[in-house]
Amino acid sequence: MKSSEYIHLDGVAIADLVDKKEVTAKEVLDASFEQLEKVQPELNAVSYTRKEKAYEEIEKTEGPLKGVPTALKDISQTIEGEPTTGGSRLMKDAIAPVTSNFTEKFLQSGMVSIGNSTTPEFALKNITESKLCGPTRNAWNKNFAPGGSSGGAAALVASGVVPIAGASDGGGSIRIPASFSGLVGLKPTRGRTPVGPGVGRNWQGAAIEFALTKSVRDSARMLDQMQVIQEQAAFQTPLYEGSYEATAKISFDKPLKIGFTTESPVGTPVSEAAKEAVLKTVKWLEAQGHEVEEASNGVDGKQLMRNYFLMNSGEMATLMGQIEGMIGRALTAEDVEVETWLLNVAGQNVSAAAFSGSLASWDLAAEQMAIFHERYDFYLTPAAAFQAPKVGELTFSDAEANDLINQVEKLNATDQQDLIYDMFLPSLTYTPFTQLANLTGQPAISLPVHLTEDKLPIGVQFVAAKGHEHRLLQIAHQLEESDVWIGMQGNPYFS
Repeated sequence: MKSSEYIHLDGVAIADLVDKKEVTAKEVLDASFEQLEKVQPELNAVSYTRKEKAYEEIEKTEGPLKGVPTALKDISQTIEGEPTTGGSRLMKDAIAPVTSNFTEKFLQSGMVSIGNSTTPEFALKNITESKLCGPTRNAWNKNFAPGGSSGGAAALVASGVVPIAGASDGGGSIRIPASFSGLVGLKPTRGRTPVGPGVGRNWQGAAIEFALTKSVRDSARMLDQMQVIQEQAAFQTPLYEGSYEATAKISFDKPLKIGFTTESPVGTPVSEAAKEAVLKTVKWLEAQGHEVEEASNGVDGKQLMRNYFLMNSGEMATLMGQIEGMIGRALTAEDVEVETWLLNVAGQNVSAAAFSGSLASWDLAAEQMAIFHERYDFYLTPAAAFQAPKVGELTFSDAEANDLINQVEKLNATDQQDLIYDMFLPSLTYTPFTQLANLTGQPAISLPVHLTEDKLPIGVQFVAAKGHEHRLLQIAHQLEESDVWIGMQGNPYFS
């Protein structure tokens, strides 16, 4: 199999060819590594390659995606005895002590990992630019970012190295790179996929692990594989009794009612391209007979984001304390990147009452969205407010970083949180729509429906009630079959 043929196939197509013995799993893996050798110097999408181990494993795989190459995100999707850096210089020599529950189930699908995809330090940003690895670049245009924090995963899928890549989403980190890179990005319902071992929740339930894919059916097949009831996890959601892959192909039995908005929940600007993506989707939905209207969800988006950053502060202070225990010394600002350090410092001043209150606001938002979905089947928004930023645009210079570090030490707890909000505001302006579903626990999906004037993709986001991934996959499949879908059209690797 030539890499020029391989890159156009999704995971289901590859697995079918292997199953029918029309191609061997080794030939598929050859094509994947051949493509990786072409794109890695240009895109910088992997932090670790496990070529020898992949070839040892490839002939032994079994499962619904047998023989399909994949990649694992270099922060929580670990394999025992192999590197796991979290995108941080602090962890550059770290070796995973265990295989994560997610990785174990992910690879039970029959896929084989070719290595670790790049991530920003501790998955804190919507771009993938770390001091450890440098910037990862967008497959559509190397001057732009592929998004984050699953940016390496997005670059690998969008350049044809793998059809499916492990990803995680704690504030949009699956949906944001999907929007910036022309991919399908599903964030499942809280509790749908595995956590741990030794961890019952990620980011208090805001973060969930899944995948980035080129096709809807790949996402559906993966969700069939990954859904789980995990007794040791803090959150569970009932198993879907049908097949996601089969259900995705079924038409809705009656017209839907869909609420939409093009307004940023935090009052920041929204590009005309993002608005156009939503409005063309609205027009298509109406042509299918669905009722669509502008709607407000009633959630205070600005306050919700402040509470999200407060959680990030507490989580990062905890993580930094754990790392100090591991390395036997106190950390300094020179050890980590500016976002990590500011969250760490502020997190040490977050009271238990403030932390508890911030989580209570998530529950209020979840209640408000549950009421919203009593009236509307879906909530439609832009997946991102703008096309991908340029590489380096959202990364602080050394002088800017030093100024922020000097400021945070002098402020009280309230002012520290204000500084953190302001620090993240430029990146939040690009991506204000995704965090809601993380905090409410709802499933949401980014779908590629529009190209900007710069010939870069931008997606729309559908949000559904908890447990309704099957409905998101149904609407996604129908869009995928329509003229609205852009797929890889215009991507130079696929031309």
